[in-house]
Amino acid sequence: MIIAKDSIHYVNALEGNYWQWREQKIYYVQAGNCDDDKPTLLLVHGFGASTDHWRKNIHQLQENFSVWAIDMLGFGRSSKPSWEYTGNLWREQLNDFITEVIKQPTIIAGNSLGGYACLCTAAEYHHNVKGVILLNSAGPFSDTVTKKTTFVQKISGWLLKQDWITYLLFQRLRNKKNIRKTLEKVYLDSTAITDQLVEDIYRPSCDDGALQVFSSVFKSPQGEKIDQLLQKMNCPLLNIWGEADPWMRSQERGEKFKKHYSNLTQVYVKAGHCPHDEIPEEINGLITSWVTEKLG
Repeated sequence: MIIAKDSIHYVNALEGNYWQWREQKIYYVQAGNCDDDKPTLLLVHGFGASTDHWRKNIHQLQENFSVWAIDMLGFGRSSKPSWEYTGNLWREQLNDFITEVIKQPTIIAGNSLGGYACLCTAAEYHHNVKGVILLNSAGPFSDTVTKKTTFVQKISGWLLKQDWITYLLFQRLRNKKNIRKTLEKVYLDSTAITDQLVEDIYRPSCDDGALQVFSSVFKSPQGEKIDQLLQKMNCPLLNIWGEADPWMRSQERGEKFKKHYSNLTQVYVKAGHCPHDEIPEEINGLITSWVTEKLG
């Protein structure tokens, strides 16, 4: 049931299932009829989030899609082994999930880090990806590497490779008060920041292995740049930008996407880093309209 409050919809997260992948438990949620008449849509969360972050979207999108959402390895309710976490790892996870569980070509949508994972998947596995939807996607372009930023990156990179630094940073960031403070910085509408949202982010950080995952993300080698991935892609791409995102220069990044990819639709909305959670009805409508126009 949906309860409307100040134009924000609150819904309970659906109960999911587990899929065994490389001897690890992967959590996922499915909603909507799985039939040939409905396109399949796979939702991929951002850093520190999970399938719970899509609850408002799943409830409505299941009317027009067979909707799937997955916890990437290392996040949410999925296993957190002491592995090297990279875009390539999540690329293989997403592709295998489409092949083994969804079992048909799929539209993939990702927020932040999940957007980068979607790009990695679409660049490599054309046969399994019908279209890509990015919501404030993370990942650098090749031309962002300059002498100045390289020096800064070297210093910060060295610090983040120190175990005691990552431990202290992890303990600070996972504190519920600091989770809320971070969300207040990246959400334009603070009424969308609920106790449930804070709890959904905090809970997985208490799992065994969560600290190791956090450390690995910073210590692992950088993957391919966005422009390199776009050169390999051949499917339609929808970019949705929350233009109030302080972490992303939405207009500047949007211009770079335009420069490197022609089969592109871009929309700018009044939201922050997680527009799908902040203005779910608007985002659901944009996704449905784009799929109908480009892939219907």
